[in-house]
Formats: sequence, structure tokens, C-alpha cells
Amino acid sequence: MQGVLRLVWFLSVFLLSSSLVVMLAIAEDNAASNAPASTPPAPPKPQPVIVEETIHGHKIADPFRWLEDGDSAASQQFVRDELAYTRSRLDPLPGRDTIHARLTELLGVGVLSTPQVAGNYYFYLRREGQVNQPVLYVRKGLNGTDRALVDPNTLVADGTVSLDWFFPSHDGKYLACGTSPSGSEISTLHIIETESGKPLPDVIERTRAANVAWMPDNSGFYYTRYPKPGEVPAGQEMYNRHVFYHALGSDPAKDPLIFGEGRDAQDWPNLKLSDDGKWLVIQVQQGWTREELFLKNTSNDSAPVRLTTGKEFLYTSDVFGGDIYIKTNEDAPRYRVFKAPLSSPGRDHWKEIIPEGKAVLSNADIVGGKIFAHYQQDATSRLKLFSTEGKFLHDIPLPGIGNLEDLTRSYLLGGQHESPEAFFVYQSFVQPMTAYRYDLKTSKVSLFAGVKAPVDPSAYEVKQVFYNSKDGTRVPMFIVHKKGLALNGHNPVLLTGYGGFNVINSPVFLRAYYLWLEHGGVYALANLRGGAEYGEQWHRAGMLDKKQNVFDDFIAAGEYLIAEKYTDKDHLAIQGGSNGGLLMGAALTQRPDLFRAVICQVPLLDMLRYQNFQIARLWIPEYGSSDDPKQFEWLYAYSPYHHVKPGTLYPSVLFMTADSDTRVDPMHAKKMAALLQNEAANGPERPILLRIEPKAGHGAGKPISKLVEENTDIYSFLFWQLGVK
Repeated sequence: MQGVLRLVWFLSVFLLSSSLVVMLAIAEDNAASNAPASTPPAPPKPQPVIVEETIHGHKIADPFRWLEDGDSAASQQFVRDELAYTRSRLDPLPGRDTIHARLTELLGVGVLSTPQVAGNYYFYLRREGQVNQPVLYVRKGLNGTDRALVDPNTLVADGTVSLDWFFPSHDGKYLACGTSPSGSEISTLHIIETESGKPLPDVIERTRAANVAWMPDNSGFYYTRYPKPGEVPAGQEMYNRHVFYHALGSDPAKDPLIFGEGRDAQDWPNLKLSDDGKWLVIQVQQGWTREELFLKNTSNDSAPVRLTTGKEFLYTSDVFGGDIYIKTNEDAPRYRVFKAPLSSPGRDHWKEIIPEGKAVLSNADIVGGKIFAHYQQDATSRLKLFSTEGKFLHDIPLPGIGNLEDLTRSYLLGGQHESPEAFFVYQSFVQPMTAYRYDLKTSKVSLFAGVKAPVDPSAYEVKQVFYNSKDGTRVPMFIVHKKGLALNGHNPVLLTGYGGFNVINSPVFLRAYYLWLEHGGVYALANLRGGAEYGEQWHRAGMLDKKQNVFDDFIAAGEYLIAEKYTDKDHLAIQGGSNGGLLMGAALTQRPDLFRAVICQVPLLDMLRYQNFQIARLWIPEYGSSDDPKQFEWLYAYSPYHHVKPGTLYPSVLFMTADSDTRVDPMHAKKMAALLQNEAANGPERPILLRIEPKAGHGAGKPISKLVEENTDIYSFLFWQLGVK
């Protein structure tokens, strides 16, 4: 394995000469000036129109409520004014052309999904070079030739249609996949015949993030979809995800409803089907702390049987042989595995086979009649093999300190219950995504597919440190920089984090961030509470009324980096998106003195009204809702939009959002940018900028061309604000 890894690394060394040329060119451009024109244009001054309301006894003034209507003439004029101002500040910055050229190289580094096995076929996504969207390849036989089966780049010229998900049938004869335009993620389901590549007439709309479970004889499949406009009250089309069955060749409009009728509109069901097609497992997610399991016998019309006890725990399951296997944090915050016979699947018959350990059990997948257990230890991956009775067999070696995560940003083990091989994708801060094959007969790991990267990983140092948060909690943080970096207290540092929704932030290959590292920058990733790094207790310590812990952890990370002489407050930048965008908003309003620049992407910022837009009601179990008097109090205590103080000197901020975002409404970034532009004491050297990307969404499906332009703006802005040469 180490030999394979070194080979992947050394193949990229010859590309370093071109990287050095680009670095020298940027340095030359920046030597002349590291600031924009001496007489910059004045920022927009959006006109406040105050809306006052009393919520649970508190008088709340909202000066930019009018920006919530993105279709109004005033709102659209605001966007035009903001974009013109942003371009006037970013476009003249020195070094943009060479930054753009280097980012084109770096973002051209390939990405992979975990190979999925179906019969004699291997399916996986791959994108390399300047191809806008990942292409779905199929390989017939392990030593066969890869063939492009679904190439979304051929659908529209600008590369804004993406392949969202795919599910091959058990034997690989057919493939169900979903595509959507402009990053909207509102997928349309298509069926492709694998051998010929021809589409079938079966097309199903409204299949966002669909789950598909094929019958073993390819006669049809179970799937999830959302209602069409008019089928539910207005505003409910983003919810009410239900389970249906589609017989291949039939009219989708007549597909029978299997599950979901009469349940909470925010329920999120997913599916698994036994190899014989007899048992359908329905896993219903209810927020990020509660799931329910149902088991349906597909051979009759009986209703699904509930397996779980109604407690607030998480459950995932698989059916193998005559048993159901259940991974859960029920009375085990770091998770354990149970087994029960399908003939008696009730809770009283569950038998623990893998007990809770010191590390967090992220996944337990059955391939080749064995259980592959993926553990997270201090936010890095470990892979262990167990028998189906829970006997530990051995560790599966990984290349280093990294993470099992593919381009879908989730851990997926490739392989079938009966197949003699399993697949996984590994990456780290210094190794790009690499797909490996594990042979169950020989217990050997071999390379399935890799990508080249125009960087020398041996030039960089990765360390993990631990620091104390405000309340004394010990928090881990990864730090990456060039070897031999002098800790002079003035290095440019880019700190990021997330802290929410049970998400683990593990080492991944940072394609664009290498531009930062090459110029002496330090990258820091803090593993904040609210994630899953140490199990459910770590998650719950950063949600609902304890959300302030996340912000305290992040602020303490910045203070640690200054105290340890990595940087100072004039050279510390922060970046985060989505829930991490909320983190950015809280950090800049709570400690404006600590940071010099902020990249705030697709953020949640008005936490009193967030639940009224897009799919945000799904997040109430994580944040709470201002509709509830008690929950209002803790949301109001940190809501960034409500904590902008007039006359305060804030860090320079680049707000980034997209007009097709169906997760976090663009109104958050618009309102916050307008408020800061009106209230902050910032001068032209610390601008508040708003960037709105057309024909893009929350981030999924964004074409490489847009990623290059977006990151050119980010690093031009950061280089300017932190004085990077």
C-alpha cells in the first residue's frame, strides 16, 4: 500500500516546474501593489425600510425585510448594484490572472466516487481536468475498459446540468440516475440500459436526493419523491417526501404510494431492499437526532412494521440472509451494532454483536458476508473487519492519516453482499481521492483508480493539535503548512470549521487551498462541537440551546493560533459555508476584533426567520424555531443579523450566495450585506462585498468553470486583505 501511495505522489513531481512559474508570476504582480486603486468607488447604501414586530415580548426591527422578495424590482436593482460594486473592487486586484491560471490547474485535479458493484459491472463517477461535471463511468469486468455511461456535460453548453445520484440494479442491467439544472438539486429520474447506454421512456420528476431500491428481477423499483405543485398546499412541495413503487414501463403518475401518507411532512424516508426482494427496510430520518425503522414484507399488502421504540436515537440497517443488522447510538453515543432474525425483528429480539468502543462507529456495511466497520478516531478514519456474528477479524490498512470520503462527501463502501471484493475512496490533506479495492480472499488492498495532482505533498506538514474552549472542553484542530514554516506571529492563516448536523470534518485533499499553502499560508480546520467527531454527545453539545458552544470553540481556535505565534489578528481570515456560514456570521459579530477577513458562503444569518424559507423547516430539530418562546430566546441571543452594532469596525467580508439555492435562501446574505454596509464603521480598505452566482445552487453540481471563477475571487480578496505576496 505504501508503495502504491508513493507512486501516486511521485508521478506528480514533474509538474512542479509549471507551478513555480505561476508562483513567481503572482509574486511579481503583487510586488507592485497589494491594494486596489487609490480612489475606490463608494459602496452601495441600500435604503432601509424598517419593519417592526413584537415576538414573545421582544420588539424586533428588521430594516431589510424587503430583500426577502427576490423577484421584486427593488431587490433585483439591489443585486445589480451590489454585483457592480463587488466587481469594481475585485477585478482590479493585482495577480488575478496568475491566480486564475494556478486555480485552473489545481481545481482540475480529479475527483472520484466509490465504485459500486452490480453483477459484473463497476459504476463510479470521475471528473478530471476542465470537464465541468463528473461523468458516470461503467467498467465491465474488473480488468475491463471504462466507458462513459452518463455524461451530463453533453446536455447543456455551460455545464450547469449535474448528475445528482445513481443506483444500478442488482445485476447492473439498468441504472437509475437523477439530473438537475443550475445546482437546484430538484432531480429528474431517468433509467439507462447499461449495455447499450440507451434511455428507457420511464422519467419521474421531483426526485430530489432520491433513494432507489431495485427488485432483483429488474421488474421495478421502490423510490422516494416529492409532490408536484398543486398536490399539496402551496409551500409544501419541498417537504412530504414519500415512498412509491414503479413497475418498469408503467405510467409514473399511477405509481402506488407505499409509505408516508399521514406522517409528519418533515419526515425523510430512505430505503433498502433484501437481495431476494422480500423485505423492504424504511429508515425515516426526523432531524439529526432521531430515526425510526420500519420493515415491510413486499410479498403481501401488509403495512410496514415499526421496529424501533420511539426513543430519540439514530438507526441504520441492512438485511442479509435471514437477519436484519442495525447500527445505532441507542444508549451508546459512539454507536454499536445489533442483529435480529427477520422472523422476529422486534426490539426484544435484538442481540448486540459489536459493542460501543472508544472510537465513533460511522458505518457498518456488509460486503462478501463480512461487516466492514468504519470508525472515526480523533476525526480520522479506521477500517476494521468483523464476522456477521461480531467477531473482530483484523484491521484493514489505510495509506495514512486521512478519511474515507468520496466526491459525494459521504462514506460509501462499494460491493454486494455476496461479492468477494469491496471498494472505498481514501483521501487526506496530502493525497487526492484514490479508489482502492479490498480482496476478501487475500485480505490485500490494491489500487482501482487514482488521479494526479500538480503538487508535491512532501513539501507540506500536517499536524493535529488540541486546545481548550471557553468552558475547558478539549477541541481538536488540524493545521497544514509548508515544512519549515517560521512561527513569527504574522503568518497568513485561513481558519475554517462547521460544527453542526452530526457532520465530521476529517482530512480531505484541499485542491484550491494549495494556492494558499504555496504562498506561505497556513490552513487550520477546527473540529467543533455540533459535529460527530466524538459521537452523539459531541453533536448535542453544539445544537439547540447549546449552539453557542460551537461559536466559543471556533473563537478559541483563533485565539490559540495567535497565542501559539502562527498569526495575529491582522493576518487571520476565516471561511465557512451553509451552517459554517452561520458560524462565520456569529464569529464576526461576536468577535469583530479577532479576524481581518471573512469568507461567508451560502449562509444562514437571520435565525428568527430562517425556518420560513426553502427547506429550512427540516433544520428546526437542530436549531429550534423562533415560533417557540423558549427557542426564540437562544436563537435571538446569537442570530448574526440581529447583532450588528452601528459604528463597529468589522472584518472585511465577502458574502457569497447563489440564485438557485434551494437549501439556504439567498436573502440571508443579501440582508446581512446591506445591514453591514449601512451600519459598520468600515472604510474602503475593509469593504463589505456581496457576490451572487447565477445558475448555481448551494454548491452541489457547480461546474468547474464556476468554481475557478469563484475561487479566483476568494483568493484575490484574501491576498489583498492579508497582504499575501
